[in-house]
Amino acid sequence: MPVLLLTTTGRRSGRPHTTALTFLSNGRNLVIVGSNGGAPQHPAWFLNLRARPQATVQIGKDRLVVRAHEAADEERDRLWIRAVQAYGGYSVYQSRTTRPIPVVVLEPAH
Repeated sequence: MPVLLLTTTGRRSGRPHTTALTFLSNGRNLVIVGSNGGAPQHPAWFLNLRARPQATVQIGKDRLVVRAHEAADEERDRLWIRAVQAYGGYSVYQSRTTRPIPVVVLEPAH
């Protein structure tokens, strides 16, 4: 799967934090999954996006300002199926935790 660099603003520190994540393309949007390897807690980048949904994405040399939202209901179901098809480990991660693993859509801000 392709990889992007997601830079969020720390919800407590206010400082930038960059994380490498796999992603799916969904039209103009990008989709990332907050699996955290099936850990019981959400990854820090997801909590940062909940607090401040604007972030920066870098793919190769291209940078993009995005606004994040957590996919819900039918959108989440559709994107989850695509994510598991791309990387079967996501279903293993879901089996390791009782929390629903979030699927996040990153929309270009302009």
